[in-house]
Amino acid sequence: MAKAKARVKAPKKAKKGEVFEVKTLISHKMESGQRKDKKTGKKIPRMVINKFVCSYNGKDIFTSDWHPAVSANPYMAFYVKAEASGSLDMTWTDDSGAVFKKSTKITVT
Repeated sequence: MAKAKARVKAPKKAKKGEVFEVKTLISHKMESGQRKDKKTGKKIPRMVINKFVCSYNGKDIFTSDWHPAVSANPYMAFYVKAEASGSLDMTWTDDSGAVFKKSTKITVT
């Protein structure tokens, strides 16, 4: 299982109907499976994040499927319309089935 550290930047407050930006960054090597280990000469197994999902108060609002061409430590930015106070929950899933989660709260006035 790969180690990863996720970071999320989103406003803590927004007005109802306002569109705001969410920025995410996750530290992950994103091994494509094409490189060889210099010591053994064997291919390093593929290990990439292949799915990203953002849920707003339990409802999926943004999903994306990622492929080996995505760089290491992938950055994602997208926009969300503020509807109600609650939680933005981000989930990244890699090839091993490991799931990395990060949440942030938003207050809508």
